[in-house]
Amino acid sequence: MKNQYSASEFVKMAYAFLLTKLTFRQARLIRRPIYIRGGASLSGCRGLTTGRFCRFDLLGSKKTLFIGTDCQLGDMTHIVAYNSVKIGSNVLIASKCFISDTNHGQYFGRNQDAPSVPPNSRGLQSGSTVIGNNVWIGENAVILSGARIGDGCIVGANSVVSKEIPAGSMVVGCNTIVKEWDDGSKKWVHI
Repeated sequence: MKNQYSASEFVKMAYAFLLTKLTFRQARLIRRPIYIRGGASLSGCRGLTTGRFCRFDLLGSKKTLFIGTDCQLGDMTHIVAYNSVKIGSNVLIASKCFISDTNHGQYFGRNQDAPSVPPNSRGLQSGSTVIGNNVWIGENAVILSGARIGDGCIVGANSVVSKEIPAGSMVVGCNTIVKEWDDGSKKWVHI
C-alpha cells in the first residue's frame, strides 16, 4: 500500500522540510507547529522526525533532554525535562504520548505535600527518565519520572510506566510486563 500525500499536504511537508533545514539542521523533519520552551536544554536529535503540535518543556539552563539518532515522535508528543530525560536511538513514539521527569509535589518519603495545598503551589520534584534504543511506545502512553525502559521494549497503547522495565520486554497497563523476547526461539513469549 502506497502512502500518497494530497497536493496541499505535499506543500506543507516541503515547507516544514525547508524550515527544518534552516532552523534545526541535524533533524530529518520537524512538522509545524512545534513548541519548545528552554531550547538550550535540548541535545542530540540527529535524524529526528516530529509530528505536528509536539511540545517540549525544558529547563533552559542546562542540557536536560537528549534524543538519540533517527527517532520519530508522533503528533502531540509532550516531553517535560527539568532534570534528565534520555531517549535512545531508533525510538518510535506514537501520537499523544507524555514523557516526564517532573512531578508537582512530593508524595513519598519525608515532607510529603498535603492535598489541601493547590497543585501549582507544590514544589516541582525532578528525577530522571530513560528510554533505551529501539523502543516502540504506543498511542497515549505516559512515561513518568523514575521510568527506565530497556532496549527493544514495546510499551502498549494507553500504558503508564514509572519503574524499570527490563530490555526486551512488552509492557501494558500500569507497569505490567506481559511478554519477553526469547533469543532461542526468536519469539515474544508470555510470562
